[in-house]
Amino acid sequence: MMTPKFQNVVSTAASVAATVMLLRSFTRNYIPPEFQNYLHSKLSKLLSSFSTELTLVIDEFDGLTTNPLFAAAQLYLKPQEAPNTKRFRATMPSKSRHVSLLMDGNDEITDSFNGVPFRWRLVSRRGKSNFAVHFFEVRFHKKHREMVLSEYFPRVMKEAEAARERRKTPRLFTVKGKRFRRGGRKELWQGVNIEHPATFATVAMDWELKEMIIRDLDRFVERKGLYKSVGKAWKRGYLLSGPPGTGKSSLIAAMANYLNFDVYDLELTAVNGNSDLRSLLIATSNRSILVVEDIDCSLQLQDRLAEPKSSQPHRFIPRHFHSFPAPQVTLSGFLNFIDGLWSSCGNERIVVFTTNHKEKLDPALLRPGRMDVHIDMTYCTPDGFKMLASNYLGITEHPLFVQIENLLGMIDVAPAEVGEQFLRDEDPDIALNSLMELLLEKKRNHELQIKVPLTVE
Repeated sequence: MMTPKFQNVVSTAASVAATVMLLRSFTRNYIPPEFQNYLHSKLSKLLSSFSTELTLVIDEFDGLTTNPLFAAAQLYLKPQEAPNTKRFRATMPSKSRHVSLLMDGNDEITDSFNGVPFRWRLVSRRGKSNFAVHFFEVRFHKKHREMVLSEYFPRVMKEAEAARERRKTPRLFTVKGKRFRRGGRKELWQGVNIEHPATFATVAMDWELKEMIIRDLDRFVERKGLYKSVGKAWKRGYLLSGPPGTGKSSLIAAMANYLNFDVYDLELTAVNGNSDLRSLLIATSNRSILVVEDIDCSLQLQDRLAEPKSSQPHRFIPRHFHSFPAPQVTLSGFLNFIDGLWSSCGNERIVVFTTNHKEKLDPALLRPGRMDVHIDMTYCTPDGFKMLASNYLGITEHPLFVQIENLLGMIDVAPAEVGEQFLRDEDPDIALNSLMELLLEKKRNHELQIKVPLTVE
């Protein structure tokens, strides 16, 4: 049986609860929402004056645009690492390969920085016109206010940017045609996700060369401070030279997948003059690879060597036959965008040039600062052959390997040709014999060319 004292406590508690319910019902029915919000804000201010805790509110929108700090907080906070979090949202943005886990409404996560605890809470409410309103509340001791603004929030932004880059799906951009441009910097390029599966583990190259490239890329992305201290634009130039089919495009895809960089494929023949080139390069993003393929034949970049038009014989041409050719990119203009003032309009960028004929390039293009790393893409080597056999056939040894490697030392065959033979049949014996026939045929043709004597009349 309950004692009289306990009965009094229960009766008092029930009476208080009933009074609270009555007041809540009265407030909802008879007090306007605007006045309710006013009373709530005043009460909150009164209570906060007795508290050592400070609360900062981070709204989802700043006017009509998304608040960058709100978006950064979504990436920075990791609900899956909070032991008390039982519910969170999973999203996969359009054309993305990654699932993002986000805080659910009214959940709370505790974070720590420099020994200071922070309590984050995502608040979801219904605003005007019944639209959902979201904002973060972050609570901490008010004595750390300056540290939060000067150190903690910048750290949140930095780590969120790193997380965004890790989740980003690399994209391949090409120049959009003039008639399809709608204005604005991003409208100059059109892109798709890079689906190329090439990695440094699968590219058919000698291991020493691949390791050199990987070390150079790692060194480049880690040296932001050094580039800034010596006054150089944070960029790196690569020249890939070699015959067709030696894997230049696959190497570029492997670099993009390794660094998680976007790729901008710049077709110089589609560029109308230096001003157009300037607009296109400014519109590229940071952490990207700019590719200029077949630089030796993309354009006649020889304005320094071209003869003045005035030196050519003058002919009378009727007025209606005059044509006005579209302006072209000049060599001096192109070089200025590679390593001149315009090259500093962006950070962490790699420029890759490809050519089948390195000897045809203007010497001005080859000096360090424009093409820092020269990579000769050779014909298939024994190491490259073994990599291709592993990738295509799933084998690392076979009785025919020794004969094939000996023939590769005498005959020039592109890795693309080797891969084409391996695609003809999944059976390793049949595929390797097919490659043997190709190599022997090339060897016979090569010997025949040597034996044919030159006839002199």
